[in-house]
Amino acid sequence: MKDEKKLTIYQSVFLIPVVFLLLIWGIYWVEIQFGLNFNKFGVYPRSFKGFRGVFCMHFIHSNVNHLFNNSIPLFVLLSSLFYFYKDVAYKVLLFGGFFTGFFTWVIARESYHIGASGIVYLLFSFVFFSGIIKKHYRLVALSLIIIFLYGSMIWYVLPIKEGMSWEGHLSGFLVGLILAILYRKKGLVKREHQFIETEFDSFFDENGNFNPPISIKEDENEKL
Repeated sequence: MKDEKKLTIYQSVFLIPVVFLLLIWGIYWVEIQFGLNFNKFGVYPRSFKGFRGVFCMHFIHSNVNHLFNNSIPLFVLLSSLFYFYKDVAYKVLLFGGFFTGFFTWVIARESYHIGASGIVYLLFSFVFFSGIIKKHYRLVALSLIIIFLYGSMIWYVLPIKEGMSWEGHLSGFLVGLILAILYRKKGLVKREHQFIETEFDSFFDENGNFNPPISIKEDENEKL
């Protein structure tokens, strides 16, 4: 039974990231193979037609470099999410993906915004802040690894590179932080140590003074 449960966990840990990557690469292959351009299905801010991009933007990429740069962190962060935060992983991915796209639609410049980098920033933010907030040693260690691997990403939530959707990055980062706070009591959390009281503990009063039971006192008197 335990082996089956472990197998199910490992399947989720690797299956979801692999499926996600196959999907985004498959969509790009279709574009190239049939000479299509799906950029118009990205987020176009504050327009009714552009709202469809809230659901589609994460699966569309402009070129191979764009796709490749998102693929590795996506696999690492999705695997981390489904292994360490399996209780809320689907909620984080689905709700987080929607609100990342929605906030991009609200705040972004008037242009088509595409790419899974919003999801990357969502996952980066959620995994990092969850570990810090929960203070569980395993999750804190994961947070430190994530910041070591991808800490430089934080600069791209600012408009420092032309042609890059910093608004999508910022949206994902903020949504990840919000979800980390909302789900701070889900999954692994730091627990206070609970000490089990033994019979020996009953020999001491609330001030720490030794106060043996009457039977022990009587035994000592008899020996005297």
